[in-house]
Amino acid sequence: MLKLSQICHVLLATLVSISFAKTVNAEPTETLTVVVNGIHHQKGEICLRVYPSEQGFPMSNSSGDQSGCVKITGSSVKKEFSGLKPGTYAVAVVDDQNGDRKLNKDFFGIPKEGFGISKNPTVSIQTGAPKFRDASFVVNKNTTVNIIMKYSLDS
Repeated sequence: MLKLSQICHVLLATLVSISFAKTVNAEPTETLTVVVNGIHHQKGEICLRVYPSEQGFPMSNSSGDQSGCVKITGSSVKKEFSGLKPGTYAVAVVDDQNGDRKLNKDFFGIPKEGFGISKNPTVSIQTGAPKFRDASFVVNKNTTVNIIMKYSLDS
């Protein structure tokens, strides 16, 4: 009959080997660094959302993989998103001046606050909101994207 201490050692060894097996089989994750340039204001915050698919892009506040806001301290800010699985992503950014964490628009749907989209696609009345495919990029290693804020629609 095994003594209680021997049973504890066997149980501990089993748990340790299982935890190592999970570590070996864990999916790799990457870090996405988003640099936002061209900020016009020194108040409020820049809010960013990372989308892993076209679902909800670029307007939904509830869809997306990760999100976060950064206090504005100059004409550019940087935010890192870690733990992303390799794949295709797009980023939407809002210069949130009133603290509601969404892009405010006028009666015609034209943004009243600054905004930005990864890959900096044209955004105009003719083109409308950009499609995911026009703003997406591949993350298969640690990646940095640069987004330029827009404070009006493109001509």
